[in-house]
Amino acid sequence: MSEVDAVIAPEAEIDPALAAAIRLVILDVDGVLTDAGVYMGRTQSGESVELKRFDIQDGIGVKLLQEAGVEVVIVSGRESEATTLRATELGLRCYQIPGAYKLPTVERMLVERSLDWSQVAMMGDDLPDMAILRRVGLPVAVANATPEVVDAVVWRAKARGGRGAVREFARALLIARGDWQQAVDRYVSEREKSEA
Repeated sequence: MSEVDAVIAPEAEIDPALAAAIRLVILDVDGVLTDAGVYMGRTQSGESVELKRFDIQDGIGVKLLQEAGVEVVIVSGRESEATTLRATELGLRCYQIPGAYKLPTVERMLVERSLDWSQVAMMGDDLPDMAILRRVGLPVAVANATPEVVDAVVWRAKARGGRGAVREFARALLIARGDWQQAVDRYVSEREKSEA
């Protein structure tokens, strides 16, 4: 087993110093927040419909990252109303770039936020994510990522895309930062309050 194989093992922990530097998490959509399946059809009136399946536990992982002060954004290589709806529900900025030319958008994002690549994590699964994964300080992947992506990351989830991989990464990142229990306690205590 090579040193790289040992680093990307799903059970490996994220280096605390690396985790502490992260200020921005970028998530791909198809294959990361979803299982990469797209359901397409038409209504009786002829209007096209596209549906995607999102994992609810991933959404809670996103919320826990946000509550710990980590900004989370979506960067997708496809335009989709389903993605827009999910991003709105989670309170995320959403960048949908036709043709998957994601790098210029992310470079602008870093300038706007005065961030360095070392302060960014990205979770990807396929070739359209490679240009960003090769630059970020913490490149991570879902369990079923393509071999090229696996070779480019330092951490990989046990879970497949759309099946809890984002939640697993959020937990691993926040544990490495020492923020997990506090984020969980804050999330739960907010939901224990009765409405006045």
